[in-house]
Amino acid sequence: MGEFITTLNNQKTSVSTKLQLVYACCFPFFTILALGIDSVSFTNQYFDGRQITNVLAVLYFLGFYSVSNLTLRRLMLVMLGLSYIGELIFCKLLGMYEYRTPMIPLYVPFGHAVVYASGYVYAHAVWSLEKELHLRKYFLWFFALLFLGVGLFLKDFFSMMFGLLFFVLLKRKRWQNLYCFIALCVVFIELVGTYFKCWTWVPDIFGCIPTSNPPMGAVFFYAGGDVLLAKIVKTWENKKVK
Repeated sequence: MGEFITTLNNQKTSVSTKLQLVYACCFPFFTILALGIDSVSFTNQYFDGRQITNVLAVLYFLGFYSVSNLTLRRLMLVMLGLSYIGELIFCKLLGMYEYRTPMIPLYVPFGHAVVYASGYVYAHAVWSLEKELHLRKYFLWFFALLFLGVGLFLKDFFSMMFGLLFFVLLKRKRWQNLYCFIALCVVFIELVGTYFKCWTWVPDIFGCIPTSNPPMGAVFFYAGGDVLLAKIVKTWENKKVK
């Protein structure tokens, strides 16, 4: 009986893992669809699709959450709150970027949670763990060339500065591929969001640091938030154990 229950639990875990990977792999397509509906061009040609995007983001989050394990669920829940606080700080307080409407869209914190969950799933996938060292080498070269390239060709000194801090953070976190996967997802969603003009970064961050739209160095702030997120969830889990 015990072996049967163990086998059944293993099968459930396997199915859950596969479903998580499906959601993570669909993340790029969902991002293009959802942000396309919230885009300026869609609004001008048809109607304001913001509420549709909000509903899609919440439903995608709930679907992803439902197939996730306990740790990832906690990460996603805490990410909702951290993301909104981050939006208030970087968007409203510091004015580093602005959305196409004055209000912060409802879909944003849910989208951030999906971004984190997707990067988390990629980093813990079997193929990723088996090729961990190879992926790490490619990631480091990719981001180094990316930050250097936008700095030299786009005069994005903001990205060069905070890209360097991103590497400092990676070193402190022992070069974990998790942060690179998340950063890659962030780069993608930033490119899509600014392409559709769902949000726009200011040309001079803090009024004095030239940047591009979007700045690739923004991944540092996401990575820093991810570190804080992991610490909060670890504290939560430790309290549960006690």
